[in-house]
Amino acid sequence: MLQYVADGLIQGSMIGLGAIGLTVVYAILRFANFTHGELISWGAYLSLTFVGVFALAAGAGGHRFGPLSFGWPLAAALVAAAVLTGGIGLLLDRALFRSLRRHGAAITLVIASFGASLALRNLIVFVYGPRPDYYSRDIQIAIPVLDGVRVTPDQIFVLGLAAALVLALHLMLTRTTLGRSMRATSENPVLARVTGIDVDRVVRWTWLIGGALAAVSGTFLGLTVQIRPQMGFDLLLPLFAAAILGGIGSIYGAILGGLVIGLAESLSVPLIGAEYRQAVAFLMLLAILLVRPTGLFGDKA
Repeated sequence: MLQYVADGLIQGSMIGLGAIGLTVVYAILRFANFTHGELISWGAYLSLTFVGVFALAAGAGGHRFGPLSFGWPLAAALVAAAVLTGGIGLLLDRALFRSLRRHGAAITLVIASFGASLALRNLIVFVYGPRPDYYSRDIQIAIPVLDGVRVTPDQIFVLGLAAALVLALHLMLTRTTLGRSMRATSENPVLARVTGIDVDRVVRWTWLIGGALAAVSGTFLGLTVQIRPQMGFDLLLPLFAAAILGGIGSIYGAILGGLVIGLAESLSVPLIGAEYRQAVAFLMLLAILLVRPTGLFGDKA
């Protein structure tokens, strides 16, 4: 059973990171962004592209960090993919969402984001093909960390880096001018603009941060599982369940919700089988909406 808990925490950390990006966009822009799942997929595939480029530059050496399956090419690729995925989110806002926001119809934004997600998903298939891919085809041996619990070095790295990113985001929101501006805009964008906050700048940074976190989540998922065109879409339901469980607009609730959803899915495997694990996220989403629609942390962070 402890093995399922460990697997759930690792899966939950990736869900939580993706849910943070989803909930940050909702808190600032007030709409459910269905393109977030495709940003996760694009982040994973962009990392794959840059891994190949940087691996060629590295030559035969420097391809692995100790027991990990990767080295600096993937680390550099993750940074590049995070920047570019944030740029994709910003481009979507400039080309589509910004003009629709002026009309003030949230349902229009949701429908537009759903259509954009279909276009982005099919563009991945067109560019990269439909077959799964991997950052490395080396097989890692799981190491024992507790009695009855074995994890790979990559999984330990993913869990540690996810915790570091959540801490960094917390410090950014609480200790920087941009973070305080984002929190004020999420509370009341009209009042924030009146008090001199550059709301347009906050919106730009919201897309950049949300896209970057999506890229990290997608790269982590590809590193520990595999890279597929459908990976972001398959993760979308757990993302929404995590964001709603934690409270829409709460980044701290999103990471907690992601861990809960990840644990629930993992612990359900021995009971109902791996093929039905996503049904658990759907049932939890329904239960949350019926019992506590505002989530664990209320309306906003």
